[in-house]
Amino acid sequence: MDKWTYGYDRKNDLFNYLHIRNYEEKDFERLIEIQKKAFPPPFPSELWWTKEQLENHIRTFPEGCLCIEVDGVVAGSMTTMMTSFDEKNLSHTWEEKTADGTMKTHDPNGNIMYVIDLCVDPDYRSIGLGRQLTQAMYETVVQLGLKKLIGGARMPRYHKYVQELTPEEYVNLVINSEIHDPVISFLLKSGRSPIEPIKNYIEDEESCNYGLLTEWRNPFIE
Repeated sequence: MDKWTYGYDRKNDLFNYLHIRNYEEKDFERLIEIQKKAFPPPFPSELWWTKEQLENHIRTFPEGCLCIEVDGVVAGSMTTMMTSFDEKNLSHTWEEKTADGTMKTHDPNGNIMYVIDLCVDPDYRSIGLGRQLTQAMYETVVQLGLKKLIGGARMPRYHKYVQELTPEEYVNLVINSEIHDPVISFLLKSGRSPIEPIKNYIEDEESCNYGLLTEWRNPFIE
């Protein structure tokens, strides 16, 4: 993947040149720095990327390892792998599906792209980098002839409503724009469709350990 585009920073009234490419070893320190900024406590620090994990990513499935530069500075990344699913039983944890983020469960014969991670440096969130990365990954799904993209989304504002709403009720209110959730609302605007909330998906206090499974279907495959 090597794609040039542009983004408009409304905050500073500037146009920025964006470059989407596969990340490499030279980017590891910056990618780890972005993780720490994008997922501060109470998000568990042990879930931040390590150099060992990133090395395994680019060795196992480089096509699923994208980063985005803003005027030459790496400002975000998205990592995926290939897998298969039992459509009748989608329940799983992020840990077991991704082998603790190492991608050792990558299946080169799988027909589904699974999102391991998407993160953007908070200093660059006004430019729409997450949507650019997501769109680029949709293009990769099409190029590889995969059936769909699936990912589990954090629900970071659910902890404010857990005493009064079930996860399903919370998601429905977000879908109807009665509640804004920074992750789910973003994914819906980026073309993802909700499937179901999964209990104990990931250790995440803000999401009450839930993750919303979402999908994007390849329009060129029935």
